[in-house]
Amino acid sequence: MEKFELHILGCGSALPTTRHFATSQVVNVRDKLYMIDCGEGSQLQFRKSRLKFSRLNHIFISHLHGDHCFGLLGLISTLNLLGRTAELHIHSPKGLEALFVPMLSFFCRQMTYQVLFHEFETKEPGMIYEDRSLTVTTIPLRHRMPCCGFLFAEKQRPNHIIREMVDFYEVPVYELNRIKNGEDYVTPEGKIISNSLLTRPSDPPRSYAYCSDTIYMPEIAEQIKGVDLLFHEATFANADLPRAKETFHTTAAQAGEIAKAAGVKKMVIGHFSARYEDENILLKEASAVFPETVLAKETLCLEV
Repeated sequence: MEKFELHILGCGSALPTTRHFATSQVVNVRDKLYMIDCGEGSQLQFRKSRLKFSRLNHIFISHLHGDHCFGLLGLISTLNLLGRTAELHIHSPKGLEALFVPMLSFFCRQMTYQVLFHEFETKEPGMIYEDRSLTVTTIPLRHRMPCCGFLFAEKQRPNHIIREMVDFYEVPVYELNRIKNGEDYVTPEGKIISNSLLTRPSDPPRSYAYCSDTIYMPEIAEQIKGVDLLFHEATFANADLPRAKETFHTTAAQAGEIAKAAGVKKMVIGHFSARYEDENILLKEASAVFPETVLAKETLCLEV
């Protein structure tokens, strides 16, 4: 199968610790890199994960709290020092461009490339990116400021040609695209050759859902139903449920409830509060509800 990977660059929450970097991830789809959030130190973690800056063209920011975007200015500056020429697209809720344009004009006066900001609404789901193989759709969340998660979904690939059968029926090259897309082949004599004889189905499309900072929202299960991999914040343990509600965050057990209701295949939890020296308490609580749960950790790579 084609590459579809999740790289965890940082999985801590707002207060820095020596154990975790601030929130940031990279999704690798066929060697195209898409960054999700860019907390402080993300560019260092990017290099530790042996990822290539030249393959990064789109960054998605879930919301404008510092632990999700303080790393942007440093990353943009580094790309400038490296002589980047390709455009960099940054997708975020309204407000990021107004914040960053003055800083870029001060710290990066002679830019070798263009930074383009794309704002999106956070109240309703919306497709904010599309290419030949992938779509990215927002997942409305509820936090202390406008916030969205992101659903990365592969498009269905065309069927695979069975070379031996195409040669056997002497199918002309100009017919192959039609056949890949499900059409039967009609011979010059008028005989219909079923598409099922000439092709085999492509691999089923995969999907990854990223649910950033949010209060417990059971209703998001419908939008992320059946995804191959779910990241859900699990800032607090059950004992700190009042604090979770006060700060508009989710407990590990609540994250497990979301994964269970959505019928996802696997969940990774992160955005850990600094109060926990051992996050296994969070893993234990989430796994009790949804067994297919793993803990995020820096430089972890998961196949979607």
